[in-house]
Amino acid sequence: MRFSRREFLCSAAGATLLARSARSASPTVPEVPAAPLNQGDRQFLEDYAKRCFRYFWEQADQHTGIVLDRARTDGSRFNNIGSTAATGFGLTALCIAANRGWVPKAQVRARVLTTLNYFWAHAFHDHGWYYHFMDASTGARRLKSEISSIDTGLLLAGALTAAGYFSGDREIQLLAKEIFERVDFTWMLDGNPLILCHGVLPGSGFLSARWGVYSEASILYLLGIGSTRHPISPESWYAWSRPEVHYERWSFVSGGPLFTHQFSHAWVDFRHQEDGDPSYLNYFRNSIIATYAHRDFCISLQSRYSDFGPNMWGVTVSDSPVGYINWGGTTFGSPINGTLVPCAAAGSLMFAPEICLPVLREMQKVYGEKIYQRYGFTDAFNPNWGDEKLWVDQDVVGIDIGISLLSIENLLTGNVWRWFMRNPYIQTGMERVGFRFATPGIRLREVKTGARRL
Repeated sequence: MRFSRREFLCSAAGATLLARSARSASPTVPEVPAAPLNQGDRQFLEDYAKRCFRYFWEQADQHTGIVLDRARTDGSRFNNIGSTAATGFGLTALCIAANRGWVPKAQVRARVLTTLNYFWAHAFHDHGWYYHFMDASTGARRLKSEISSIDTGLLLAGALTAAGYFSGDREIQLLAKEIFERVDFTWMLDGNPLILCHGVLPGSGFLSARWGVYSEASILYLLGIGSTRHPISPESWYAWSRPEVHYERWSFVSGGPLFTHQFSHAWVDFRHQEDGDPSYLNYFRNSIIATYAHRDFCISLQSRYSDFGPNMWGVTVSDSPVGYINWGGTTFGSPINGTLVPCAAAGSLMFAPEICLPVLREMQKVYGEKIYQRYGFTDAFNPNWGDEKLWVDQDVVGIDIGISLLSIENLLTGNVWRWFMRNPYIQTGMERVGFRFATPGIRLREVKTGARRL
C-alpha cells in the first residue's frame, strides 16, 4: 500500500518540548566540509547529479510539464501518475541543467514555460492549491488524492527557483508571481489562527491533520508568512512544536526521519542564522546533528545487519521488499529490516558531506550497476533479504531523486539556495519571523514589515 510521508508524520508526532538546548547539548559538528572535494569525488557527484536530472527530463509530460511520481530504474513507465511535489523538484532540476549546460537553455526555458503555463491556466486548483497526485497528461485527480498544502508548497519552491534563475525573463517572472500570489494561505488554516492544515479531501473537506510539529513544512510556513495577498501571521512560525530528541551523545529538534530535515533546506538557505524567541534555533546546524545521529543509529544496528557500518547507512521513508514503509531511524517510524535508502545520505550531502559522500561512494563501489543505473541509485536495496539474496528496488521515486540532486548542487555550488533566496516572499517571511542574518550575497531588506523581532 502506498502511504504518504505526511501520514507518517501524523503517527510520529510526539513530544512538544522546545529544544532550546539542542544547539549546545550536542558535540561540535562541522558546518562546512573539512576539506575541498577531490577530483574523484567531484566527478562522482557530477555524474550522479546528471543521472538524477535525466529523470526529470525524461519522466515529465511534454504538454503539461507534470513529472511522474515514480518510474522504473531502466527508464520505463508503468503508470502515468504525476506528482506535484516532484514537479517542483523538476522545475529546480531544469535550472541546474541549464546552468551546467546539460540541455540548451532555450529548451529548458520552453519546458519551464510549459509547466508554469499549465499550472496557471489549466491544472485544477482550489484557492491556488493543487492535488498531490494527478494524471501527468490530463491533470485529473489520481489515487483519490487530497488537495495538498506541502506538495503545492514544493511546487511553489520550484516555480520561484525558476524565476530566480531566469531573473531577466519577464514571462517566467510573471507566471511564477501569479501562481504564487493566487495561493490563499489563510484559507488553508481552516479557521485555526496559526497552524496550517495538511490539505483538503474533495467531497469531505479539510483534513484533520495539521502541520503542528517540526517537519518538512517550514518552507510552507515561511512562504505563507511572506505572502503579499494572503499572508498568515508570523506567530505561525512559533506555534508548531519543536520536539527535542536525544540519541546517545546527540540532542536535536526533530519530528520525523531525515527527509523532514532535508526538503525545506533544499531551497531555504538556513545557514549562519537562527530564528527568535522562544526557539532561537539554528536549523541548518540542527539538520547536521540529525544526520550524525542517524548515522550513529544505523551503525548501532550492525550486530543485526552486518552490512550496516560507518560507510554503509541511511534509512528514510522509502520503498522496501515489503512495500512503501514509513520508517526513519532513532525514535521514529517502523522497525528497520536491513534495507538501505541512498537518498537518506544523498539528501544530507549539503549538511555533512564528510560522512555522507563516503556512503554513496561505497554503495556504488560494492554494488555497482545493480543499484546505480540510468537515474542514479535505485530508491532502496537490501543486501540480505531472504536466503541472503540482494533485493534491489526496480523503481525510483521522483522526490527522492529530487532531494538528492538539489543537495548535490547546494554542496557543489550553492546555486539552488542562491536562486530561490532571490524571491521577495521568502525574504519577507524570514524578516517577519525574525531571522537574524541574511544569505551571504542576498541581504534581507532593512525595512519594517511587522516582524516579530527586529
